[in-house]
Amino acid sequence: MERNTTEETPGGVTAVTRALNLMEAFAVGESSLSLAELSRRSGMHKTTALRLARTLALSHYMVQTDDGQWRLGPAAGWLGARYQAGFDVNRVVEPTLHELVRATGESASFYVREGDIRACIARVEGPQSLRHHVRIGERLPLDKGAPGRVILAFSGASGAAYEAIRERGFHISAGEREVDVSSVAAPVFSTNWRLLGSLCISGPSSRLSLAKLEKHAKVVVRAANQLSYSLAGAKSEATPRAVSRWHP
Repeated sequence: MERNTTEETPGGVTAVTRALNLMEAFAVGESSLSLAELSRRSGMHKTTALRLARTLALSHYMVQTDDGQWRLGPAAGWLGARYQAGFDVNRVVEPTLHELVRATGESASFYVREGDIRACIARVEGPQSLRHHVRIGERLPLDKGAPGRVILAFSGASGAAYEAIRERGFHISAGEREVDVSSVAAPVFSTNWRLLGSLCISGPSSRLSLAKLEKHAKVVVRAANQLSYSLAGAKSEATPRAVSRWHP
């Protein structure tokens, strides 16, 4: 017998969690699903899935079609539109940058692609007196430096080097754009697992040895993946392989 769907658990209200899981059963591009498929994907009994779907339909979050299939309703779209309208990338990214600075002692930045260049749209300076300086808004090449290489790799750039970046989920650069600067970067994804940008820490090569960069890479990847899951939501078929191996 299934548990009471209205009971509270340490993680919240079970019924709410199950309702969200039911809506998350839809993959990007799927217009409708049968009750049996909703039940299978959500791991719920058919009667539970049907009860939740009908409840969601009362508020237009799900709709039953004439042939008995189920699809997401207009309220789900309105919710997404409200989220997008109120989304401020800096407000989401900056706490992660502060955490990276605390964890690594180096400056942390977030870059996005603008055509054939990358732009720094958020940055938190590290505590060290000797550090790598980048201004917010500064435009830099995509093909030089770890943040740009990561953006190119997860934008689909071809070649063994970019395939290797996609496989490991990060890139280390030493003296590539500036002789005395080293960095490590990882990708960040947003809605529907579309690439949003790259998160990185950087500093003087004299302080950032390869061993230290590899150690920091784990911290950067963890931070980038946590940010991606918070923005993109649950894992799906669109989740990059390097990210899907990591569980938030």
